[in-house]
Amino acid sequence: MAGGTKRLPRAVREQQMLDAAVEVFSRKGFHDTSMDAIAAEAKISKPMLYLYYGSKDELFRACIQREGMRFIESVAPAGNPLLSPHEQLRTALEGFLGFVDRNRKSWQVLYRQAIGQQAFTSEIENARERVIELTAKLLESSARHPEPGTNFDIVAVAVIGAGEAIADRVAGGRIEVAEAVDLLDDLAWRGLAGRKKAE
Repeated sequence: MAGGTKRLPRAVREQQMLDAAVEVFSRKGFHDTSMDAIAAEAKISKPMLYLYYGSKDELFRACIQREGMRFIESVAPAGNPLLSPHEQLRTALEGFLGFVDRNRKSWQVLYRQAIGQQAFTSEIENARERVIELTAKLLESSARHPEPGTNFDIVAVAVIGAGEAIADRVAGGRIEVAEAVDLLDDLAWRGLAGRKKAE
C-alpha cells in the first residue's frame, strides 16, 4: 500500500497526508480521529505517517496551519489598490465565503474542530487576527463620515464574528454564497462602516 507512495516527492506525500487528515478530522472530530484512520484514508502505512508527523496533535496543527494559510490567501486579493474601498471589502467577503463554500471540510476543521481545542488556540487566533486587521483597514478607508472615536478594530471583530456565523451556514449548505456576501456587505458597508445615522 505504501510502496507507490514512497516514490512520490516529499511535498506531494505531505499534501496527501494533510488532505486525508482534513477529511477524517472533519468527519470524525479531533478526539475520535485515530492515526490509523488517517493512514488508511491516505493509503499509506501508519509508520510512514508517524515519520512525517510524530503525533496526532502535530498532524492536526499542520492541518490548521495549512488551511489557515489557504484561508488568508483567499482574502488577500482584497488588498488590490486598484479597487475602490467598497470593491476591496466585497472582494474580501467573496474570497472568504467562496473559500468556505469550496472547502467545507477545511472550514469544519478550522471553525468547528480547532476552535474548541485549547492546545491549538494560538494557531486559530493568529489567522483570525490577520483577517481582522485587514478588515479594520478596509472599513476605516471606506468610512466616508465616521463617527468621532470609531474603533474600527472592534467593528472588524463584529464583522468577522458575523462572518464566521454566516460562513458556518454556507458550509452547511443553508445559505448561498451570493446571498451571504450581500448580507455581510450590507452589514459592514452601510451599518458598521461608520456611516452617520439619519437625523
